[in-house]
Amino acid sequence: MDHAPSAPPRPGEEERFAVEATTATALALYRPRTLKHGDTFLVLDHHGDAQALGVTAEGLFHCDTRHLSRLTLRLGGERPLLLSSGVSEDNALLTVDLTNPDLEARQGHEALERDTVHLRRCLVLGAAALHEQIHVRNYGAEAVALELSIEHAADFADIFEVRGMRRQARGTLAPPAEEGAATVFSYRGRDGVLRTTRVEYDPPPDFRRGGAACYALRLAPGEQRSLSIAVRCARGEAAAEEDPGFAGWLGLHRRWTAARAGEVARIHTSNEAFNDWLNRSRADLDMLCTDAPTGPFPYAGIPWFSTAFGRDSLITALQCLWLDPTLAGGVLRYLAARQARESDPARDAEPGKILHETRGGEMAATGEVPFGLYYGSVDATPLFVMLAGAHLERTGDEALARELWPHVEAALGWMERHGDRDGDGFLEYFRRTPEGLANQGWKDSWDSVFHADGSLAEGPIALAEVQAYAYAAWRGAARIARSLGEAARAEALEARAETLRRRFDEVFWCEDLGTYALALDGRKRPCRVRSSNAGHALLTGIARPGRAARLAETLLDPRSFCGWGVRTIAEGEARYNPMSYHNGSVWPHDNGLIALGLSRYDLREPLVRLLGGLFDAALWTDLKRLPELFCGFPRLPGQGPTAYPVACLPQAWASAAAFAVLGALLGVTFRPEQRQIRFTRPVLPPWLEVVRIENLRLDSAAADVILHRHEGGEVSLTVLGRRGQVEVAVIS
Repeated sequence: MDHAPSAPPRPGEEERFAVEATTATALALYRPRTLKHGDTFLVLDHHGDAQALGVTAEGLFHCDTRHLSRLTLRLGGERPLLLSSGVSEDNALLTVDLTNPDLEARQGHEALERDTVHLRRCLVLGAAALHEQIHVRNYGAEAVALELSIEHAADFADIFEVRGMRRQARGTLAPPAEEGAATVFSYRGRDGVLRTTRVEYDPPPDFRRGGAACYALRLAPGEQRSLSIAVRCARGEAAAEEDPGFAGWLGLHRRWTAARAGEVARIHTSNEAFNDWLNRSRADLDMLCTDAPTGPFPYAGIPWFSTAFGRDSLITALQCLWLDPTLAGGVLRYLAARQARESDPARDAEPGKILHETRGGEMAATGEVPFGLYYGSVDATPLFVMLAGAHLERTGDEALARELWPHVEAALGWMERHGDRDGDGFLEYFRRTPEGLANQGWKDSWDSVFHADGSLAEGPIALAEVQAYAYAAWRGAARIARSLGEAARAEALEARAETLRRRFDEVFWCEDLGTYALALDGRKRPCRVRSSNAGHALLTGIARPGRAARLAETLLDPRSFCGWGVRTIAEGEARYNPMSYHNGSVWPHDNGLIALGLSRYDLREPLVRLLGGLFDAALWTDLKRLPELFCGFPRLPGQGPTAYPVACLPQAWASAAAFAVLGALLGVTFRPEQRQIRFTRPVLPPWLEVVRIENLRLDSAAADVILHRHEGGEVSLTVLGRRGQVEVAVIS
């Protein structure tokens, strides 16, 4: 294997896979309305339209393809006035209330004073299906006549085209075909697959004009008319999904959500705004979860990453582990089933490696992007082992541990043989295909790994946080081995972890910076840059206790902590830019992991500051939904965080961050072998006086508890109820 240093990525080389920041993709600027069901998701503006005012990243998407690129509604030829729009708290239903503008009399239309007609749009998403009900009511004292028109169009753009990639050639887009009351759009891609979108109207339109279905409405005073539209997506020769219709999909979604609620701890606090943040985060996680045969699996985010990502799902599950171990089980089984079994340079695959990303669109099928089944990440594999060990520690589920053990051993084999290319004990990445990702940690921008002078690091690159994950992986695997009766294997794994911990401190610690180096380059030179990556050393315990307080001080210094959260790169570093994707922005999941690390080392004061920043950021965002990231500008009085224009909304690991920081505050851990749930030195900020947790499960048992903050900051805990054999302990 070639161990020679690789050249750093060139500007533009990796940018072809980045989301192009244009007005067409800048969704964060107006907070679109989103729904998701399995491999289907919907992005609309506040009117319930797609691309009504210009080219944007809106529409109905199925399996990484846009099946509706345009969806617009007009009254009397004009766009209705928006009254309100919103997604239900459980993310099942989008409701939009509209009214007519002032309409002048013209041929075929009567004059109509504004606010006479009320129009309500209700949209529900299912598997490969969108259902819309439109209710129109006349609140005027006289009869009204007006035209309602609905236009649909389909461009069948691959998600990477929507993100901004240019293609040399496309497949064949057929003209729309009318089949009775339905309109059918179709496209045969370069992969040979026929994709279709069928739009059905009930009742049939009175007439058509151009691409619009038109209804000539006459409404008596108080009269209401209702219309229904069904949109169904089909791909290739696959049998059509069963479509139970509007009420059926709505009921199915709510039954699934109720079933998930029975598996997850329920949280209610004395702070209603905090409850809103938790409830929105919980609902977003449920919406992003796809119900796979292996269990619930969180897709990464809408719109750019609505698919399975190894790293994202593992970190999401880890942040939620204390209240939702079912999610971790689903993630582990899904990724184990897709673990690489052979070497394939074109996919950056090697035996034992865990999936980075999978895509089901045309461009993945034709090889225009390498992500059909792609393994180009250095951290997913140690994170997989780390989560497997943490799940056993959380649940005591030895049956799952035994089921996963061959996959854990294969992952450890990859870490030893392929992840550590030069045998120095550190995991490095080095892409095997020029078409893949050049940087393969979670900060995968082309310029995200650099030296203090700003020069880009040459590979193979050993990232600080990846060594932390590897340490937790060796320890987690040892825990599993010991539970399965393999004591000698457990001792060897523990010894390997301890060796890595010692070497990491010796090589990565930068005393003058008060932090660990961002990375080592191919010549083993440390990238002496203050970054959030170092905070992940607290997460796993690889940091020496004597370093933890100093590292926390560096992370919470104003150069790193902007007031909303810890920046990816500290202000003053060579490539610091608060508007960049990875070099100065703030990522909620990054902060969630740091919060868990601060709790591990009992660093309560910085932990409370971190929670306060993230919570305040949520208060300033639409629906209290934290985005994938936001800009790292310093916090200013009376102003919220600055939006990053192409951030995903919602994003699974950003949603999970709310539960990571709360779990960190409460110090909640589990001892399955003792049938015990522990709260170690819990702390609550002054604005959070009471936290009530119900259905906190340990195997088949569960407990309900309430925590109170008292004068002086003391926190007491009362057990409200227990079901099954479980004890609750407070460790002071």
